[in-house]
Amino acid sequence: MNSGLSESCPTPAQRHAGDNFLITDQPLSLAEVYELATEPANGAVVVMSGTVRNKTDGKPVVELEYQAYETMAVQVFASITAEIRNRWFEVNRVVVHHRIGRLKIGEISVLVAVGSPHRSEAFAACQYAIDTLKYNAPIWKKEHWEDGSSSWVIGDLGAIKKAE
Repeated sequence: MNSGLSESCPTPAQRHAGDNFLITDQPLSLAEVYELATEPANGAVVVMSGTVRNKTDGKPVVELEYQAYETMAVQVFASITAEIRNRWFEVNRVVVHHRIGRLKIGEISVLVAVGSPHRSEAFAACQYAIDTLKYNAPIWKKEHWEDGSSSWVIGDLGAIKKAE
C-alpha cells in the first residue's frame, strides 16, 4: 500500500513546490529523501533517520508496528512545514516520509530532510520537524516484545507512557 498521499494531500496551493510528504508501507530510501531535499541554492541538507531499535527501557523489542490516520498525518506534515517557513525563512525544501506496518529491527521508520542555504537553519528546522511530528501527527506505534506480548506507545517527547 503506497498511499500516494505525497501527491494528493495537501492541495498544491497549501504546499511549497519543493516539499514532499509520504506515508507508505514500503521501505524508505535515504538517497531518495536526500535528493528530494536538494536544490542548487542549498548549502546544507540535514536528514534525520528514525530506525527501529532492539530495546525500549531495557526490554527486548522484536519489531514495531505503525498505524496512521494518513490524510490527517500528511496535513500535520504540511502544517509543520508552514511553521518551519515562518521561523526559518530561507528553508526551501522539507521532506517527510513515514513508514506504516510492521518493521523489523534496523528498518527506517521515518525520514525528515530539510534543505536550506545555511546549516544552522537546516539543523534547527529538521529538529523542530521531527519533534513536532512525533508529538502531533496521528501516527501510533505498537512495540512487539520478545516474550510475545505487545503494547501501544502513548505520547512521546520524553514523557512516554505505555498502555498495556
